[in-house]
Amino acid sequence: MPQNKRESLIYTFIMCFMMVFWMSIYNVSLHMGGLSMESIKAGWLGFPIAYIFAMCCDWFFVSKLAKGFAFKYLVKPDSSVLRKVISVSCCMVVPMVIIMSLYGAVEVSIEMGNFSNLLMMWLTNIPKNFVMALPYQLIIAGPVVRFVFRAAFPEGKVLA
Repeated sequence: MPQNKRESLIYTFIMCFMMVFWMSIYNVSLHMGGLSMESIKAGWLGFPIAYIFAMCCDWFFVSKLAKGFAFKYLVKPDSSVLRKVISVSCCMVVPMVIIMSLYGAVEVSIEMGNFSNLLMMWLTNIPKNFVMALPYQLIIAGPVVRFVFRAAFPEGKVLA
């Protein structure tokens, strides 16, 4: 886990990249009826704006909320690192799924030029995204990003 604000920013850049890229491809594939080179291309093209939006939400709002909730209700300072990581990860996924599901629904509504189904689209996106985002975060993205982060930035090398 990051030890200071700079490490946290670097870690967030990497984690957000992995999560938003995969979830963009996943959502476009759902919208297009399956995974294909076309859906990967469309996911990649929509990625930059979604990434910037997700980074801003994560850095300025969600991480403070998630860490605050996790450390108030789920873990104590003396809890194991694994328990802290899993608790904070789960607490990050929930609000990010809610926010980014709305982002996706708005994006599709703009593309279609029809906002009449926005609320229903958002509400149906949330469970679809949650069932992908949580396992992906816990099983793939989290471990990969933590490994890459610590390999690139050994503990104590990024100064506060």
